[in-house]
Amino acid sequence: MKLQPRIKICGLMDIQTIQAMNGLPIHEIGFVFAPSKRQISGTTAAELIKAVSELKAASGKRPLAVGVFVNEQFAGLQAILAEAPLDIVQLHGRETAEFCREVRDKLNVQVWKVFSMNQAAEGKAPETATERLTPYKDAVDAVMIDAPGGGTGHVFNWEAINEYNQAANELGITLYVAGGLHEGNVQELLRSYSPGGIDVSSGVETDGRKDIEKIRLFVRRVIEA
Repeated sequence: MKLQPRIKICGLMDIQTIQAMNGLPIHEIGFVFAPSKRQISGTTAAELIKAVSELKAASGKRPLAVGVFVNEQFAGLQAILAEAPLDIVQLHGRETAEFCREVRDKLNVQVWKVFSMNQAAEGKAPETATERLTPYKDAVDAVMIDAPGGGTGHVFNWEAINEYNQAANELGITLYVAGGLHEGNVQELLRSYSPGGIDVSSGVETDGRKDIEKIRLFVRRVIEA
């Protein structure tokens, strides 16, 4: 039997939506600290994480709280974590494997590294999935592939997923897929590529705000797949 992928709902900004997610079989809830229309402060995150801690989600457990950062300095991460007790730090920038390892070891959190599925720089051959991911073996707990920019609602070329899935499996790392997912395309993704996890943000929004009915429908589509 195919395992259900891990489900991450990202970009939460209000307690009411989080409370309404009680009972949904999700695994992670994400909070954006990088510059974005969904950016929140450490103080707000602390209040939202408290609401997350009261949820019963997948397997009756609370979801894990994920902080999304882009090229944040170590001191900045340390300051946010002192205020908001995140379980996972998700890094979207140019972070090296050494930096990821330092964050994981010194700040006692899981670390996820995100790789943008943009084109290779002019004059350079594109790196293979194995070449991109291998340096992060034993430095991160999961990797994610996303459309360029992240949180844009755009889909990248899914043909790349198989290569990244294989590389992640060989390294013993969970692969998440993000970028333009919504209730209308997530089943196609899951049935064709079977990633270990999926991440949705704009695809469960109405007018730029999280929509609990869209969240419920998205989760239902994942379960039905």
